[in-house]
Amino acid sequence: MRLYAAVARGAFRRFSTYRAANLAGAFTNTVFGFILAYTFLALWQARPGLGGYDTSTSVTYIWVSQALLVAVAVMGGGFQDDVQERFRSGDIAIDLYRPVDFQGWWLATDLGRAAFQLISRGAPPMLAGGLVFHLRLPGNPLTWVCFLLAVTLAVVVSFGVRFLVSLTGFWLQDSDGVRSVMLVVSMFFSGMLLPLALFPGRLGDLAELMPWAALVKVPTDVFLERVTGTGLLGALGFQLAWAVTLLAAGRLVQLLATRKVVVQGG
Repeated sequence: MRLYAAVARGAFRRFSTYRAANLAGAFTNTVFGFILAYTFLALWQARPGLGGYDTSTSVTYIWVSQALLVAVAVMGGGFQDDVQERFRSGDIAIDLYRPVDFQGWWLATDLGRAAFQLISRGAPPMLAGGLVFHLRLPGNPLTWVCFLLAVTLAVVVSFGVRFLVSLTGFWLQDSDGVRSVMLVVSMFFSGMLLPLALFPGRLGDLAELMPWAALVKVPTDVFLERVTGTGLLGALGFQLAWAVTLLAAGRLVQLLATRKVVVQGG
């Protein structure tokens, strides 16, 4: 565990060196936050109570989702860029021979990245939104703890999806095409573009059962205290179940990919 903790700390420090990029990214997130917030205001003023949200919670939803966008890697990225480059260079073979778990190494890296980006890319937009709009902040300190737990589980679920996508590179040599498709799916089904509560009929029911709901929908529900008591435990359990499932699936696919590499190597 000390090794993986060191890897996570190293990733945190590495991403902290990109100061200009982080500042520009935080500014971009804030600008898009204002655009979406005013759009949501217009929508909820025309349709009060839409999806069970009032005006204040709908605007808060936007700023929380913007805070999570990069930390949870809803649009992909993170360790995927490093892995893809290692596929292209052939260094991926060296990674598999290291005396450390391949999946565990990249998970630790992603957790370190997410921790830094939650601070650098998540906090500034939230603060800017709070200065202009009336945001609905949790009144119970325990809600903040549960929110951070939900965000951590969201990062792990996101990692599980992105890890599986990255492993397609063992067969395709380039996972960019799969990543592009997954970006659209993730943005739509995570609730980043629109709360899943607004999805009609069976589409909404299906969306709430898919792993992408764990990325934005669940953390925002926890933050807005839309789930409490047993509902809160159920929401966190939903995230945990998908995290375990996706990590196990990634482990299996990694095993299959490693066998394939051994066979190809003669």
